[in-house]
Amino acid sequence: MLELKNVSKKFKEIKAVDSLSFSVNEGEIVGLLGENGAGKTTTLRMISTMLKPTGGTIEVNGYDVIEDPSKVRGEIGILFGGEVGIYDRLSARENIEYFGRLYGMSQERIDKRIAELAGDLEMTEYMDRKAGKFSRGMKQKVSIARAIIHSPKVMLFDEPSTGLDVSAARVIHEFIFKCKSENKIILLSSHSMAEVEKLCDRVVIIHKGKLVEQGTVEYLKSKYNSSDMEEIFMKLVGGGVHE
Repeated sequence: MLELKNVSKKFKEIKAVDSLSFSVNEGEIVGLLGENGAGKTTTLRMISTMLKPTGGTIEVNGYDVIEDPSKVRGEIGILFGGEVGIYDRLSARENIEYFGRLYGMSQERIDKRIAELAGDLEMTEYMDRKAGKFSRGMKQKVSIARAIIHSPKVMLFDEPSTGLDVSAARVIHEFIFKCKSENKIILLSSHSMAEVEKLCDRVVIIHKGKLVEQGTVEYLKSKYNSSDMEEIFMKLVGGGVHE
């Protein structure tokens, strides 16, 4: 289980995350929603041990992010949106293999995992090509593969389909569903309500670092008497209801 209890993060006088509490269970996809600046990426960075919480606790499969950061890092795979940052002069295979070595994996296990991921993410035909001329979607797939080469139990996806065409986004979505079928713990941030409705079992909505609502999509639609998740979201974050 991934569990946050009263987690806060301050940058000088700015409170980016404010007493945030929620959990994600095994085999569950939870969507973390909020406007730009709401604290989503800060929350993901705290879970991944890249930032230390100012207050509260975060546990990843029983490991505390402050007390056991190295063990937490072994439990998670994380993909941040935006620039994927893979090494252009290396092939897709070499990019992924490099991260496997960083995780201390044997060559045999690395080779096996690369074969699995190449199939799952439909990368087989370009595994040995240099990454510098890859499309955005091809680079995103390599970035995902290297983040999860070590078979982590907890998956953190920050805008995983940003900038992808329909075909590439579909492959990513199918892969996320495969992770769910393998009973992984998945936390996903997205600005696409269609993506959220397609993928997520529950959603957690934050605004200015605070939790404003959480529940299943069906629950929220019923509670707010609307079939439009975008309308519900805008109402909750103070944007009003669009007519």
